[in-house]
Amino acid sequence: MDEHKSLSSEGSLSARMLLLLVLLFLIPPLSNTSNTFRCPGNDPIPVPHEWYQPGDLIIGGIVTHIYYVFYEVFFTEHPTQNLFDVPHVVTKFYQHVLALAFAVKEINENPNILHNVTLGFHIHDSYFDARMTYRTTLDLLFKMGRFIPNYKCDRQKTLISIIGGLGSDTSFHMVDILDLYKIPQLAYGSFPPEETQFPSFYRMVPNEAHQYTGIISLLKHFGWTWVGLFVPNDNSGEYFNNKFQPLLSQNGICSAFTQRIQQIAHLDNLEEMGDVAVNIYMPLTDNKVTTYIVYGESLTLLALRLIIFLRYLTNKENTGFKKVWILTAQTDFILAGICRFLDFQLFQGAISFTIHSQNLLVFKEFLQSVNPSWTQRGFFKVFWEQAFDCIFRNPDAPMNTNEVCTGEESLDSLPRSLFAMEISGHSYSIYNAVYIVAHTLHAIHLSTSKQRTKGSPGKLKLQNLQPWQLHHFLSDISFNNSAGETVFFTNRREMGSGFDITNMLTFPNKSFLQVKVGWVDPYAPNRKEFIIHEDLIIWNKGFNQVVPISVCNDHCHPGYEKKRKEGKKFCCYDCTLCPEGKISEQNDMDDCVRCPADQYPNKNKNECIPKTISFLSYDESLGIGSASLALSFSLLTIFVIGTFIKYKDTPIVKANNRDLTYALLIALLLCFLSSFLFIGHPGKVTCLLRQPMFGIVFSLAVSCVLAKTVTVVVAFMATKPGSSMRKWVGKRLTYAIVLSCSLTQASICTVWLLTSPPFPDLDMDSVAEEIIVQCNEGSVTMFYCVLGYMGLLATASFIVAFAARKLPDSFNEAKFINFSMLLFCSVWLSFVPTYLSTKGKSMVVVEIFSILSSSAGLLGCIFAPKCYIILLRPELNNREQLIRRKM
Repeated sequence: MDEHKSLSSEGSLSARMLLLLVLLFLIPPLSNTSNTFRCPGNDPIPVPHEWYQPGDLIIGGIVTHIYYVFYEVFFTEHPTQNLFDVPHVVTKFYQHVLALAFAVKEINENPNILHNVTLGFHIHDSYFDARMTYRTTLDLLFKMGRFIPNYKCDRQKTLISIIGGLGSDTSFHMVDILDLYKIPQLAYGSFPPEETQFPSFYRMVPNEAHQYTGIISLLKHFGWTWVGLFVPNDNSGEYFNNKFQPLLSQNGICSAFTQRIQQIAHLDNLEEMGDVAVNIYMPLTDNKVTTYIVYGESLTLLALRLIIFLRYLTNKENTGFKKVWILTAQTDFILAGICRFLDFQLFQGAISFTIHSQNLLVFKEFLQSVNPSWTQRGFFKVFWEQAFDCIFRNPDAPMNTNEVCTGEESLDSLPRSLFAMEISGHSYSIYNAVYIVAHTLHAIHLSTSKQRTKGSPGKLKLQNLQPWQLHHFLSDISFNNSAGETVFFTNRREMGSGFDITNMLTFPNKSFLQVKVGWVDPYAPNRKEFIIHEDLIIWNKGFNQVVPISVCNDHCHPGYEKKRKEGKKFCCYDCTLCPEGKISEQNDMDDCVRCPADQYPNKNKNECIPKTISFLSYDESLGIGSASLALSFSLLTIFVIGTFIKYKDTPIVKANNRDLTYALLIALLLCFLSSFLFIGHPGKVTCLLRQPMFGIVFSLAVSCVLAKTVTVVVAFMATKPGSSMRKWVGKRLTYAIVLSCSLTQASICTVWLLTSPPFPDLDMDSVAEEIIVQCNEGSVTMFYCVLGYMGLLATASFIVAFAARKLPDSFNEAKFINFSMLLFCSVWLSFVPTYLSTKGKSMVVVEIFSILSSSAGLLGCIFAPKCYIILLRPELNNREQLIRRKM
C-alpha cells in the first residue's frame, strides 16, 4: 500500500478515503435479496453511456473514450444540473468497446469453451475523471434504476470479473472498490511496475519496467544523450519522472528539461491552455535537443499538439519541429473535440512503444460489419455521430439534411486518427482478458465436474460461482489464443509479453501509418530482448534520412577525453587531448586508457601501435660499426703481440719486464673482444659474462700498467747507493701486484654472480616506441663496485706514473703510462653520467665506446712509441743508442 499511496496526493487520497467510508460503512451491508430493501425508482441523473448484454455470467468493463468538461459548481442551481454536458468522444478508443463485445461473441459461438454457459457483458465509461470512475464502478456492481451501494436488486446479474481501465488513475480508483469485494480486475492499460500489491488486480500488459529498459536501449543505440521529457501533470507523471531519471543518469543520458502538461479533458477553456503554452513551447526551440520522450495518456499528447499549434500560429519563423518523438505505450495518436483540425506532420518519423499485438483478421471482419443499425447498442450513437460528423435523424425535430447520417458510412473510410481497422495493443489486451476469464471459468468447470454428483448440471455450478473463486485459477492460466500466441501471467500477475516498437509515417490527409521496426521482449528466444531495425525507420524529412543527433555538445573524437563543465549536467562537457601514454578509440570516452605495456599511442592518440623490439644487433649501422672497431683493434693488438714476440730479444722489448708486457697486451686483446658480448640479442650466458668479464680483464690490464709503473719507480730508486729498495727489484713484486689486484676484482665479481647475477630483461618504459631487450644488472650496487674498483686502480696508476714521469726515457715508460691513464680516467669519468642519461641500445653503445676508447688509449700510448722504434727505427733499438739518447 506504500507504493500506492505514493502515487496519490494527500488531498485526492483523503477525498477517496472519505468517499469509501461513506459508501462502505454508513450503508447497510451487501444483500442479494430484494425483499430486505425496496429498490427505488428511476435515477433522476442516470449515467448516460453504457452497454449491457445479458448472459449467464457477466463480464464488466470500464473503458475510457468519452470525456466531458467538468465545470466548477457554484451552487446557484442544483449541483447535478450541468453534470453531463455535450460529450466529446475519442472515437479511436471505441475499438476497446468493440474488442470486448467481439471476444464475448466469439466465445459464445465456440462450442469448445463454456458450451453450456453464455457470457454477457456490462460496459461503462470512466469519462477520464476520478469522480465518475467511482460512480460508474459502483454502478457496475449495483446497477438498477438507481444505484444504492451494497444493495443488489438485479438477481439475474452475476458479475464475475471486470476489465479496465485504460490509465493508472482509472485503474486504481477502480481497485479501491473492487479489491474490497475480491472481484478480479484485469487492467488493459500500462502502469508503473511496483503497483501489484492488490490481490485482485491483474494486468493485461507487460511490466512497465521493460518499457523503460527499451527506451534506454533505444537512446543508447542511436547515441541520444540529451533528451527532453514531457510528462502529465499528475501522479503518474511524477512516478515516471522519479523512476526514469535515475535510469537516464546510470546510462550516461541527461534530460535537458522535464515539462509537465495538463490533460485537455481537465482544462476549462483554451485561455488556460494559452497561459501555459509559452512555457511548454520554449524547450522546442532548443536545436540541441532533437529527441523528446512523451509519457502519458493520449489526451496528454493531444494537449501537447494543440499547444504547439497555437504557438506556431504566432511564431512561424521558429519552427523547431525537426525532432524525434519517442512515445510510450499509454500514448496513442488521436483526434478529438477541438483538436480535430490538427494534422500529424509534426510527428513524422516518431517512434512509439506499443503493447504487443497480433493482427486478427476475424476482428477486422467484425469491424466491417458495424453499421448504423447498431444505434440501440451502447455508446454507438454518440460514437458514430462524432466519428462521421453527422447526426441521426430525429423524427420530432427539423434537421439539416447535410448533417444527417446517411447510413452509407463505413469504419474503414475513417483515418487512423479517428478509428483503426487493425487491432490496437489495448484492444488486443482486452480481447485476451475476455479469453482469460473464459478459460478460467472453463478450468473451474472441469475441476468441479470431477466432483459433481449426478443430476447437478455444471451450468448451475458456474452460475453460483463467486468472483473470489476465480483467483486460484487465474494465476496459473495459460493458453494459446486465436493468433497462436501463448497467453499467461507472470508471478507478478502481469502479462508475460513485451512491447512493439513502431515508426510513424504521416500523410497530408491527416492519416498515418505505424510500421513495426522492433520490439522489447524479455521472454524473446536467444536473449534478443531488444531489437531495432534501423534500416526500416523513416525519419522526419528535415533529417534527410540521416540518423538524428541529440547531444548537448559535439562528440569528443578519438584521441580526446571528456572534461566536465562546472555547473552543467554531465552530458555537457569539453574535450581535452589524451595525456601522454594514453589513447581513446571511441567517441565521448570519459577517460583515456593507457596502452598495454607492449604498445604505445600513435600520433593522434586514437590507436595503440605495437612496440618494436630493440637491441644492438649486427644488422644495424651502430652494431656493425662497433663490431668493426672491436675487430680492428683486436687484430691490431694481435699484430703488436706478434711484433713483440718476434723482437723479444731486443732491448726495447726486454725493458720493464717482457712478461708483464705480454700480459698487458693479452688483457687489452680480451678488453677489445669483450665488446662482442654487448652486441646481439642478450641471452642468459651473455648477460652473466658481459659485465664481470669486462671488469676482470680491465682490472687485469690496469693492474699490469700499475705494475709497470711501480717497477720503473722501484728500479730507479734501487740505483741509488745504499737504497733499501734493491730487495723489491725483480718479478715477484710485479706478479704480486697483478695477481692481488686482479683477484680482488674477480672476488667482487664472484660475489656479484652469487648474490644477484645479471639476467635478460625487457624494458617497456624507457623508450615509448620500443621494447628494449637488455641485461638487467641484478645488483646496481655491485656493478658500480666493479667500476669503482677499476677506477681506483686507474687512479693509483695515474698518480704513480705522474710521479715518475721525469725519470730517464731509456728505461722509463711512466710518461706514456701517465698519458694513457689520463685518457683512461677521462673516458670512464665521462662514462658514468653519459651512461645514466641514455636509454635503450644507446647505453650499450656508450659502454662499448668506453671500452674500445680506453683500451685503444692504453694500446696507443704505451705501445705505439715502441712499435715505431721496432718497426721504423730499428737502428735505435739497441742499448748504446738508448743510453746515448739519454746522455
